[in-house]
Amino acid sequence: MTSNDSEVRALLESRVDACQAKDIDRLMSHYSPDIVYYDVVPPLQFAGSDEVRGNFVRWFDEYEGPIGLETHDLAIAANADFALAHMLHLDSGTRKNGLQSAIWVRSTVCCRRSNDKWLITHEHVSVPINPQNLQAWFPPGM
Repeated sequence: MTSNDSEVRALLESRVDACQAKDIDRLMSHYSPDIVYYDVVPPLQFAGSDEVRGNFVRWFDEYEGPIGLETHDLAIAANADFALAHMLHLDSGTRKNGLQSAIWVRSTVCCRRSNDKWLITHEHVSVPINPQNLQAWFPPGM
């Protein structure tokens, strides 16, 4: 693993920590002002930090208490100024309606180094579906 890979891994770990704590300011500090973010919820594309912030606040507000977010199968390719990472996340927690939920989410993240700091410039999340019933894949036991 290169030092660039380690730096990007640290950025992504801090991003997950901020999500788990629902710390919107810390989370947004990892994103470029001109971030383009693709999500599974309408309008599907969020452009710029204000839109992305609003989408994260919406997501945070769906949960009572902290969000569980486990990273699996993280892969990073980085050079001096650009990095690409992809991973699976297990997103879990208690929804405001009292429902305990867990769902798999795929994530691809593009980062650029600017002024010696890595920032996320593009992110794409998707929810895998079971082709037999067109339902989201849930962890076993859910």
